[in-house]
Amino acid sequence: MNEPARIPGASSSPIPTAEELGFDPDELRDKYNFERDRRLRKDGEAQYETTDDDLYYYNDDPYITERIERDPINDEIEVAILGGGFGGLYMAARLQEAGIRDFRIIERGGDFGGTWYWNRYPGAQCDVESYIYLPLLEETGYMPKEKYSFGPEIREHAQRVAKHYDLYPRSLLQTQIKNLQWDDEDCRWTVTTDRGDVLRARHVVVSSGSLNRPKLPGLPGLRDFRGHTFHTSRWDYDYTGGSATGGLDKLGDKRVGIIGTGATGIQCISHLGATAKQLYVFQRTPSSIDLRGNSPTDPQWYASQKTGWQIDRNDNFTKLLMGLDVEEDLVNDGWTDIFKSLGDLMDGTGNSDLTVDELRQLGEIVDFKRDNRIRGRVADTVKDGQTAEALKHYYRPWCKRPTFNDEYLPTFNRPNVTLVDTAGKGVQRVTEAGVVVDGVEYELDCLIFATGFEVSRATYTHQADLEIIGRGGVKLGDHWADGMRTYQGLMSYGFPNCYHMGFTQTGYTPNFTYMLENQSRHLATMFVDAKARGYTALEPTAEAEADWLALVSAPNQMTDYLKACTPGYYNAEGNAKSNSDGFLQGHYPEGGLRFYEMLAEWRAKGDYDGLTVR
Repeated sequence: MNEPARIPGASSSPIPTAEELGFDPDELRDKYNFERDRRLRKDGEAQYETTDDDLYYYNDDPYITERIERDPINDEIEVAILGGGFGGLYMAARLQEAGIRDFRIIERGGDFGGTWYWNRYPGAQCDVESYIYLPLLEETGYMPKEKYSFGPEIREHAQRVAKHYDLYPRSLLQTQIKNLQWDDEDCRWTVTTDRGDVLRARHVVVSSGSLNRPKLPGLPGLRDFRGHTFHTSRWDYDYTGGSATGGLDKLGDKRVGIIGTGATGIQCISHLGATAKQLYVFQRTPSSIDLRGNSPTDPQWYASQKTGWQIDRNDNFTKLLMGLDVEEDLVNDGWTDIFKSLGDLMDGTGNSDLTVDELRQLGEIVDFKRDNRIRGRVADTVKDGQTAEALKHYYRPWCKRPTFNDEYLPTFNRPNVTLVDTAGKGVQRVTEAGVVVDGVEYELDCLIFATGFEVSRATYTHQADLEIIGRGGVKLGDHWADGMRTYQGLMSYGFPNCYHMGFTQTGYTPNFTYMLENQSRHLATMFVDAKARGYTALEPTAEAEADWLALVSAPNQMTDYLKACTPGYYNAEGNAKSNSDGFLQGHYPEGGLRFYEMLAEWRAKGDYDGLTVR
């Protein structure tokens, strides 16, 4: 039996004292709770505006330079793929490799890329290592330029994948799906679009995701502002000048305000501060900002990788984030560092000789130590003490997605950049001339929203964009009215041959493409097998769906963790009504790695357990 793991310098107890640590965990916990409580709002997720009705212009595509003119298409196909982001690309690639070429991709944007088609703001960069994030590197033979790729390279790679698999001829770009209607007699879906297309598909894969519709704060006076305004996912370079690399030269005489200091704000604010006459950064909650430390790719190292290296590297990353033992940390960055310290307390299997309560306390201490280091980085970088204090985060690492950036904090040493900290309350209102915080009006020429995308579960069935009508005329939006209901996170009762890719009660992992890769492999394999057996319709039973919902909705360690977090989309803005509310809730409790192992075991059994088969 292993001896209980200990933090170096600690007493004989596995829990170090405040004197041994150099800080008091109780005091920090109280501070975290205070910062959470003063940000809680009764309206929760309702505090945001959807970009519907008179705000729909925020959804307009500013990147289309020429409309594709074509006649409507009437076609019968095996698979319709909704969305041309990474999920759609993975799905098309794996279908083609499995021998299914009878498919079409429908995408509302002007090209492939999904989130990276829309996110063209200056400084946009993946926060996960490009060697595991960029899809299908081995298949396309592409070497990323740097460890963490920037937006233009990621978008170009999406197009590279599409060309490699010859997807453009089989794709309908600049096309919005209007309805999906199930034909129970023919066992097919009828897909209609805003271009007059009518496609009859055996299977439909919904991979349109949620990271494409801008989200706006529900502020009084939002529609009254007379200056220029846009959302970061629809960046207006005609107004700002410059490009994705910066150089926003048209802002030299402009007073610019930006609302939002999450991952997007962290990346673009340094470029705004470098050129704007005056930049006001309106902050409700500061981000946790660790070192990025980007570096160019070593061609010799890259060429030395063996076949299957990308999948192996992804598995290595995922295991580390689960606290499992690996021979070597292949990625070795800020993500794995978050978990390695806690993993040192484990026995390499995800278990430990320590009690659950001791593990909880030690895990909290590990988080506190990391947070103290990051807050120390703020103090060392930002010269003004009051500004530095306001930029320090007081919540644990998984309360918000951790960020990594080396340019953001120094920006606040510029004389033309002002942090307007709202003490957790947020902006009061918008006026014709600017923004009001704590009774003070900040006059602006331009107001930018870095407030992210609509990521609530309802966005998967957003009635303004898409209506999915299943067996018996039941709408998916109605079936999910009280929350998402799936079997294995992929299918729903009453909606045969309709599959969801993404964060739909599946196995969560911080690397989104790991999830999409595994889901696409699973579905492609299942489609080929079902066709070989002569199956025309696959649908979960009501019992299987109910059992899965109970599994992913049951309380777990993440439930208590998120309840103690500052509000954000991870925990339904601190206003969760059930254990499945919030972006990080309602997932397979054993994590992403085990989830995909479970799907592989399910396929190997070959009995389609949980499904009704026709």
